[in-house]
Amino acid sequence: MDRFWTLMTQLHVLAGPLVMLMYPLYASVRAMESTSKVDDEQWLAYWILYSFLTLAEMVLEPILTWIPIWYDIKLAMVAWLVLPQFRGAAFVYEKFVREQLRKYGGKVTMSNEEGKDCSIYGTWF
Repeated sequence: MDRFWTLMTQLHVLAGPLVMLMYPLYASVRAMESTSKVDDEQWLAYWILYSFLTLAEMVLEPILTWIPIWYDIKLAMVAWLVLPQFRGAAFVYEKFVREQLRKYGGKVTMSNEEGKDCSIYGTWF
C-alpha cells in the first residue's frame, strides 16, 4: 500500500508540469502550424490566463500557503482551461477578459519605424 501512495504522489508531481506547460506548449506549436484561427485563439487565451494566474499566485502566496489543496484546485482549473473538450481558456477569455477590454479598453500607443507615435483608439476588437 505504501508503494501505491508513493506512486500516486509522484504522478501528482508530474501531472502539474504536463498539464500546465508541456501539453499547452505542444498544442500551441501545432496551432501555429495549422491554418485554423480557432486553435490559435484557444492557446493564446490559455497563455494569457495562465500568466495572469501565475502573477496572482505570486501576489497571493502568503494566503495560498494556508490552503492545503490549492495545488489540486489550480491543477483542476488549468485542466479545464486546457482540455479541448471544454475549450475553457477561449470561454473565459470571450466571456470575461474581452468584455473588460471592450469596457475599459482605450488607447494603445506604439512607435513606428521613424520613431513617431501611432495611437489607436478603441480598435482592439
